[in-house]
Amino acid sequence: MSNVTNLNQFRKTKARSDKRAKADENAVKFGRTKVQKDLEKAQAEKAKRDLDGKSTT
Repeated sequence: MSNVTNLNQFRKTKARSDKRAKADENAVKFGRTKVQKDLEKAQAEKAKRDLDGKSTT
């Protein structure tokens, strides 16, 4: 006799693994650490200050 396969369980397991793979892909694509975010913010603020300082002629 063969084993009975629960298709609902199989489908849910596959959906869960697909979702996890997509989340990992997005984490690599969009994820940044707090240090990176702070550095980018500081660089943007410095660029704005430099631009404002030079355009007051």
